Amino acid sequence: MGIGRWITGAIGWALGGPLGGLVGYLLGSLFEGDNGESQRVYTTGGGFSANEQRNSFLVSLLVLSAAVMKSDGKVLKSELEYVKEFIRRSFGEQALPQALQILKAALDKNIDLPQICAQIKLYMDPSQRLQLYHYLVGIANADGHVSQVEIADLKNIAMYLGIPAAEAESILAMFGGSDVNSAYKVLEIDPSATDEEVKRAYKKMAIKHHPDKVESLGEDVKKAAEEKFKSIVAAYETIKKERGFN
Repeated sequence: MGIGRWITGAIGWALGGPLGGLVGYLLGSLFEGDNGESQRVYTTGGGFSANEQRNSFLVSLLVLSAAVMKSDGKVLKSELEYVKEFIRRSFGEQALPQALQILKAALDKNIDLPQICAQIKLYMDPSQRLQLYHYLVGIANADGHVSQVEIADLKNIAMYLGIPAAEAESILAMFGGSDVNSAYKVLEIDPSATDEEVKRAYKKMAIKHHPDKVESLGEDVKKAAEEKFKSIVAAYETIKKERGFN
């Protein structure tokens, strides 16, 4: 079926810069249609449509997924299943073979993270980058444990993407359990914060991570953002219960 309906749409900014060079390598073997004729990937000038943003998000996600999966020197089955489930849920079973081919090629390729992330930072807004980072932490946690090597690499990716350290720690804490210490990290506050400061922090986080901020990437990504939002609500409820306020 060619290179899949999600990739035959406009990819947009992902075809330019260092990411474009890598994408060209990853997709080179996929551009032959079923009849042997070259498939064309359409792009437009100026601004980027929702379809371009969505497809560029997916390409960025696959490339950075490979980087995270390789960070501890071994690619786990649980990590691969995590990626496969996301593709199925987001783009359907028919997109999975092409996505896995791209992922495999990325796993075999050295990825210049600083340059790739710099391009993503330039074109992807903060909310989209936070959602992308949340997904990457999910891959690292697919086996139920994020190693110190993976944490170090994830923190580097956050830095390259322009995600502040406190925000990166918050997302890492979302996968760290339901204890009260993790809850404070999720809300980006210290346990010494007053009750009013806790409430303000929750409101700030609820606005920053609201699922509507990534709706241009499609309903599936928005649903993933809703899971992240639930982690923020759960952290707030944990702190309220521990402190005994409403």
